[in-house]
Amino acid sequence: MQRLGIVGGLGPLAGADIFFKLVKSTPAGGDRDHLDILFEQHPFDEGHAFADENFNPSARKFYVYNTIRELEKRDAGAIILTCFISHTFLDEIQPEIKPPIISIMEALRTHLACEYPGVRNLGILTSGYARKKNLFENAFAGDHALIYPRPPAQRDGLMEAIYGPRGIKAGNLRGESIELILRACHDVIDQGAEIIVPGFTEIPVVIDALRSSFNVPIVDCNQAYAEYALAYQGLAPARPYKIGIVGGVGPAATVDFIDKVVARTAASRDQDHVKMVVEHNPQIPDRTENLFGGGADPTIPLYSACKKLETQGADMIAIPCNTAHAFVQRIQTFLGIPIVNMLFETVEAIKRRHPQCRAVGLLATSGTVGSRVYNDIIEAASLRTVVPDAECQDLVMRAIYGEQGVKAGFTDGQCRDDLLKALENVVEKGADVVILGCTELPLILAETDDFQIAGKRVALIDPTDTLARKCVELARQASS
Repeated sequence: MQRLGIVGGLGPLAGADIFFKLVKSTPAGGDRDHLDILFEQHPFDEGHAFADENFNPSARKFYVYNTIRELEKRDAGAIILTCFISHTFLDEIQPEIKPPIISIMEALRTHLACEYPGVRNLGILTSGYARKKNLFENAFAGDHALIYPRPPAQRDGLMEAIYGPRGIKAGNLRGESIELILRACHDVIDQGAEIIVPGFTEIPVVIDALRSSFNVPIVDCNQAYAEYALAYQGLAPARPYKIGIVGGVGPAATVDFIDKVVARTAASRDQDHVKMVVEHNPQIPDRTENLFGGGADPTIPLYSACKKLETQGADMIAIPCNTAHAFVQRIQTFLGIPIVNMLFETVEAIKRRHPQCRAVGLLATSGTVGSRVYNDIIEAASLRTVVPDAECQDLVMRAIYGEQGVKAGFTDGQCRDDLLKALENVVEKGADVVILGCTELPLILAETDDFQIAGKRVALIDPTDTLARKCVELARQASS
C-alpha cells in the first residue's frame, strides 16, 4: 500500500475522524501492519465565513495546494482531502501535483452502489457553496434524484449546525447542533429521501446521535472515504507535459529557444502550448573557459539547475547550450529525468534532411570543438567533421565573445562578418552542411539563410530549433 497523505485542518475534527477511521479499518495483525500515513495540519483561518453560495474559496485553495506540496516532498503516494468544498476545485489542483487526490465523491458513489444499489432518492446535506458548484450533481447525475433541504432548513438549520457559534466547527457536538442537523434531515425525508448522504465531513463526528432519531439510513461519508482510500490503487490523471529548461547559458539563447518551442507548437489557444519551467542562472561558470582555459567547473551549478527542474515536476530537461553538453554525461547519471541531447538530435536531423551529406562543418566555441562532443557523434554517424582553421576559429570566438560579439548583444556588423568568413572556410574545406554549434550563432545567421559558397549551396543547421522541435514532439507524444 502506498503512503497516504492527509490534508488536515479543514476542519480539524473531521480530519481527525477520517484519520481514526483509516486506522480502525486497516486489516492489521499488529502495529507494524498499519498504513504509512502522513498527516499534515496547520492553523487555517477563514474567519467566520459560512460556505454559502457567496463563499470565496481562494484561501482554502492556497492552503490545500501548499499542504499537498509539503506532503509530496515527503513522498506521499496519494492524497486524502478531508472536506467536500476542497473537492469542488480538484481540477485546479490535480494538474499541478504528482500524487493523485483520492475523490470523496467516487468513494460515495462506490459505497452507494455496493450497499444501497436500489436507492434512487438521495437526501443531500451539504454547503450552499457545494450546491452552487454542483458537486453532487456532477457525481450522481442521471443515476439518482438529489433532494436538498429547503431554504429555512438549509440556512437556519444545517449551516448554523456546522458554522454557527454553537456549531460543530466551534466544538459543540451535542445539544443545539444536533437539533439543527435533525431539522435538515427531517426536511429531506419529508421530501422523499430514501437515504441521507452528508456533504460535510463534520456530520459523521455526531452520526450516532442522529441515527436514533429517524429510520432512514444515513451514510458515514468519512467511513466510506476511509474504506475507499484503503482499497485505492489508482494513478494520478495524466499531467500536462512539462519541459524543464536550464537557462542563462546564455540568456539570449534561452529566450530564442523558448520562442522556437512556441513557434513549433501547433496551437489554436494558449492552453494548447507546452508547459515550461526555466531555471535561469547566468552565473553558471563559462563552459568554454573551463574546457579550454582552466576556468571554474560548471558541473555542479548545471546539475543543481537540473535537480531544481526535476523537483519542479519537469518531465525532461533541455539545455540550449552546445558547450554545456560536454558535461551532460556526468550529470545524467544522477537525475531521474532525461536530458534531451541537442547534439545527438542535430546530427540525426542532418541524416534525415540531408542524406547526401558526407562532411559536416562545425562553427562552435573552442570549448565545444576541443571537447569533441560534436565530433564523436558526427563520426559515429559515418560523417566527417570539418572545423575552421585556427585563424577562423578565432573569428568564431570573437563573433561570440568579442566586444561586438553576440553575447554583448550584437547580431550584425563585425560579428556577422567574422562568422561568414569562418563559414566560407569550412565550406572550402569540404563541408556540405554547417552546424551553428553555439546557441547564440543562430541569432546572427538563420537556418533559413541561403548561401552560395565555393560554387555550392550551403545548408545551415540550427541546433536550438532542432532541440525545440524534439521537445514539442515529446510533449505531443506524451499527450496522445
